[in-house]
Amino acid sequence: MIQETIVTTQNSQGITHIAPMGIHVDGENFIILPFRPSTTLNNFLETKVGVINYCDDVRVFAGCLTGRRDWPLKPAQEISGKVLECALAHAEVELIRIEEDATRPKLFCKTLHTVNNAPFKGFNRAQFSVLEAAILISRLELLPLQKIESEIEYLRIGLEKTAGERELESWGWIMEVLNNYKRKTVA
Repeated sequence: MIQETIVTTQNSQGITHIAPMGIHVDGENFIILPFRPSTTLNNFLETKVGVINYCDDVRVFAGCLTGRRDWPLKPAQEISGKVLECALAHAEVELIRIEEDATRPKLFCKTLHTVNNAPFKGFNRAQFSVLEAAILISRLELLPLQKIESEIEYLRIGLEKTAGERELESWGWIMEVLNNYKRKTVA
């Protein structure tokens, strides 16, 4: 199973990197597949630890993919790392093994500590729409623009029916990136 999460890692100077990432769940442990090159990969290789953040604030997902990476953090409890303040739950993990790949190495991570920070109150369709749209814009260079636009139009239905302020703000960021991309590719 793949879960959409926010992975926080730090380099040896303590600079935190926040990245949305689909991670593979392997029992109590995780497999993370960052693309090369990536800050997440570099940080895991350097420090051997990270945090898997479970977050229902879709602004973090959309924000990270649209250049907004300044989200409030707090110290992790068992590792040298940071946790998103808005994380409903998190797992502090340690890199135990790497399966090398030229494009996307597999990072096998062992869970060291888990915390439930706040109750999960459920998702609405707008949150799903924003999450899926954010994934689509992360693939602008990989998918045909027509496919992205048709999926965005479908996702807009759920957004318009159930969105709150957070979802509308996130959607606006995503549409800004999509419109800028379209202007560049048409020009």
